[in-house]
Amino acid sequence: MSPPPTPQWRVRVNLVVGRFLFGALYRVSVVGRDRVPREGPVVFVANHVGFLDGPMLPALAPRPTCVLVKRELFRGPLGWFLRFIGHIPVTRGAGDRGALMAAVAILHAGGAVGIFPEGTRGRGDVASVQQGAAWLAQQGHARIVPVAFLGTRATGASTASLPRLRSPMVVEFGEPVELVAELVAEPGLTGRQRLVAGTAQVRECLAEHVRESQERHAMFLPEDDGWTAAEPRT
Repeated sequence: MSPPPTPQWRVRVNLVVGRFLFGALYRVSVVGRDRVPREGPVVFVANHVGFLDGPMLPALAPRPTCVLVKRELFRGPLGWFLRFIGHIPVTRGAGDRGALMAAVAILHAGGAVGIFPEGTRGRGDVASVQQGAAWLAQQGHARIVPVAFLGTRATGASTASLPRLRSPMVVEFGEPVELVAELVAEPGLTGRQRLVAGTAQVRECLAEHVRESQERHAMFLPEDDGWTAAEPRT
């Protein structure tokens, strides 16, 4: 049985602290907040370029959002704080059903969940995605909202590095997509086939949103994935 969703006042700490922090340290342009549904379950799916993407998503979203975060970060004071503000520890690459069910409980309560379907930081071009985002949308009867992060890592910088202070960045929220409604229209699909089709649709809509955001803002993704042979991928 999943734990009850975190009280909204605790999740809102992301909005208060994050917006002040990122506004003071960086020049962040946030676009498309008005496109996000104000009510009902929503899954934010975002490309993953740099270290700041994770905290920026719930800080700059237009509504309280709980994010699935790699379990390795849930240690010590930081781990306590992440749990306090409603984030969900997930074991990557292991089909962490407990984490997914906790996220579904939030969606069933009408809340918002954030996920980085690429699974790890890299170029952020959404060349491939994992199935968790589509599964959450289908099980939680939620709309997908694509989110593009631009400028959170420069070419040649490590994925664990922070951008220079006052660097320009863009966070753009896209139009919501009804994955469940579109897939129900396809007769004869098994649950597995619906998940595969939904995953392909998540990748397509997020990749397209990232491409269009780059062109609109003339700000482009790094040319490398930010990893070296000596670094473990995290």
